Amino acid sequence: MKKILLATPPLVQPNTPYPATTTLAGYLSAKEGVEVAQADFSLELALRVFSKPGLAALAETARRRKTKGRAIRFFLENLPRYLDTVEPAIAFLQGRDEAVGWLIARRGYLPEGPRFAELAPEGTGLDEEENLSSLFGDLGVVDRAKYLATLYLDDLSDAIREGVDASFGFARYADHLAVSASRFDPILERLRAEPTVIDTMIDELAAVRLSAERPDFVGLTVPFPGTLYGALRIAAVARRLLPGAKILLGGGYVNSELRNLEDDRLFALVDYLCFDEGFAPLDGILGFGPPVRTLTCENLADRETVLAQRGASPGFVKPSYAGLDLTRYFNVVETANPMHRIWSDGKWLKLQLANGCYWHRCAFCDLALDCISRYNPPPVSVILQTMRELKRETGLSGFHFTDEALSPALVRALSKEILASGETFTWWGNIRFEKNYDDELCRLMADAGCIAVTGGLECAHDRLLKLMNKGITLAGAASAMRSFSNAGILVHAYLMYGFPTETDEETIEALEFVRQRFAEGSLQSAFWHRFALTTHSGIVRDPDRFCIQVGETREDGKRFAENELPYTSGIRQSTEKLGRGLRLALYNYMMGLGLDIPVRRWF
Repeated sequence: MKKILLATPPLVQPNTPYPATTTLAGYLSAKEGVEVAQADFSLELALRVFSKPGLAALAETARRRKTKGRAIRFFLENLPRYLDTVEPAIAFLQGRDEAVGWLIARRGYLPEGPRFAELAPEGTGLDEEENLSSLFGDLGVVDRAKYLATLYLDDLSDAIREGVDASFGFARYADHLAVSASRFDPILERLRAEPTVIDTMIDELAAVRLSAERPDFVGLTVPFPGTLYGALRIAAVARRLLPGAKILLGGGYVNSELRNLEDDRLFALVDYLCFDEGFAPLDGILGFGPPVRTLTCENLADRETVLAQRGASPGFVKPSYAGLDLTRYFNVVETANPMHRIWSDGKWLKLQLANGCYWHRCAFCDLALDCISRYNPPPVSVILQTMRELKRETGLSGFHFTDEALSPALVRALSKEILASGETFTWWGNIRFEKNYDDELCRLMADAGCIAVTGGLECAHDRLLKLMNKGITLAGAASAMRSFSNAGILVHAYLMYGFPTETDEETIEALEFVRQRFAEGSLQSAFWHRFALTTHSGIVRDPDRFCIQVGETREDGKRFAENELPYTSGIRQSTEKLGRGLRLALYNYMMGLGLDIPVRRWF
């Protein structure tokens, strides 16, 4: 019998398990001769930090450092109150002690540090209590308390960054080391340095679990830059305690950033890098098939050949939550905006319906990656049966479909299947704002339990949408948004600025389009990010079409990570100034403010 521990490193959002380990556990649990265990070190670290012993240890370190930041000063001055309230606050956010919400909601129970200034936003003309009443009314005790408790945790996170560990974030840890990390040296230096209090907590949590499980294989998912450092700390502990165990690294960061890896020093910490879907690489490592898309220290020089391999995909896989106590995850409400809060508030069962994207033509997207370019939808009867089984096993009926984009045809068929079954499900997922999402389909989705959709509106300008081959128009997107909203489905838009050839005037016109959608109530939430050129995108293969020159990322020494690429353009863009205005406008729009202000005023 071979035993594998599949683990999520710190830090990701604490409200629900990240889906990588649950999906791989579901796949492996069906195989003979394999014992599968799961560990969520991200959740464990958050619960350790936000505990009475955790805060006491952090305070001791902060006192020795004698730091003077506003958040850490408030924390230390109010330490006894924090020690008394942190565990009840977490218990409330876990849903284990809802009565505490009444104390939190009426104010005065939790210490209120600098973050609570957000309760009276500038420009509203409301004081704190008036603003809270306008947001939550008289009966919204639980939501009001969740919002206040989240501000409380934000204060604690700020204090940790100021006085204990500058790398700490509420849903990331040391991400600055991994973002566009062309060299491995800074990461190695941090791993070899004197551990911080947070580092020590990670090491202790890993040591306890690894000693208890004694796995033959340790699989670590690295979905984001903010999980790489934590994964490597856990790998180092596994090396020390279990020298015979094989350590695997996979996930989104590995897929996108480490495909051009040259630095073999990483293999002192891990044995295998697994690319694209983890099923075939795991089969090879565990002896169920040939090695596929798996880099080792020995085959690193033949990297291109290894990554060109095509492994068989099992297609749709039912996740397994065995070994994960879902009652320990806790919700946070980072904003009172009903759509924006959905990511962090709710124990969603994450489920990928179809591998890849059914459109897979957007020039800015990582089209060269297998997880984007290969589309493989399953029969809807299989999806429904899986949802039924997960609902029965977990007691939860809420699903977040994590597909790159849900196709209208698949959503239509699944909605009809759900309605015919008589089952109650609540679900949301990512879509494309295309014309096929009309009134009839959106009503069908709502009847079948859809509560929200997210979609890429990107530059919100017809010329740029055509240039990037998005396959939508502003008129079609606006129509789809209205159809969703008319059906009672919340809508979030992903937006970008600074796209190659985009002019300042086009960005301002895009904001006007977004303002109109908020004003008419067809858009409830949005996020604007700056365009980044990635090495796997279609733009890189045809830079002349986008009027750019791609720069070099090489530095002295062997390459570690490579994803975002520098580039130059002949078109002058006021990206920093525009970015500030776009973010400020969206912040107000999501609170229902400033919708009558001319968009040029934000800049």
